[in-house]
Amino acid sequence: SKQFTWQTVDNAAAAQTVALEGADPTYAERTRSEVTNVTQIMQYGVNVSYTKQAATGNLSGESIIGNQPVQDELAFQLDMAMKRAARDIEFSFLQGTYVADTDMATERKTRGLLEAISTNEVAAAAAALDQAKVEDALKQMADSGAPFEMPVIMANSFQKQKLSSIYSSALALAPRDRNIGGVNITTIETDFGQVGIVFDRHLPADDVVIVDLAFCKPVFLDIPGKGHFFVEPLAQSGAAYKFQVYGEIGLEYGPEQFHAKITNLATS
Repeated sequence: SKQFTWQTVDNAAAAQTVALEGADPTYAERTRSEVTNVTQIMQYGVNVSYTKQAATGNLSGESIIGNQPVQDELAFQLDMAMKRAARDIEFSFLQGTYVADTDMATERKTRGLLEAISTNEVAAAAAALDQAKVEDALKQMADSGAPFEMPVIMANSFQKQKLSSIYSSALALAPRDRNIGGVNITTIETDFGQVGIVFDRHLPADDVVIVDLAFCKPVFLDIPGKGHFFVEPLAQSGAAYKFQVYGEIGLEYGPEQFHAKITNLATS
């Protein structure tokens, strides 16, 4: 199905549960909730003329000595399309805005983590990222029942540098070495266990997310006889090779309360 679902369940708070000898049990059912997302179509066209595929000794229209680095233009363009798809998928999993198709004129869009996370949010109000905000986000996750199985902090370039500075006490804890300087903090020890730090260029400059990767996975819609991501030739017309890269993919992110985000951070 182009639309997929998973379930979350409420969990009773811990208590000193008691009962009288011989009494009937107290009935308390748990409530399940359905979460919905969609697979979005990732489609890229590659069109290489016969001349371009054949002219391996030309560069910018001028003859060059020997062969240019790309000897198979079609393979090169297909490879670049696949790499673009990988970047677009990662961007969508982080910043995607949910749109379910109601008709053929509506393009499906998968919901990304920034939109999905609603329970645990630290609004920075244009203030700089600091340890207190990270600890607040982690505390909110803990209070929401997050199990912290595989948590990572994902940040763009500016906030990643900020995190390295924060957790090295503004570089004061950098190792003393005659040949190597600087720090790259990739793991921090917290009250809830170790949390990784990951640079991700596809996050907005003013947002940081804390994601438990154990609860995230891609969902594919397999096309019969083709698979879930593939390259195929299109109908021949004119003097060119025409191909498309095609796949349908969405994000299952589990219970959103197992993740957190810090928003509207200062970026300078």
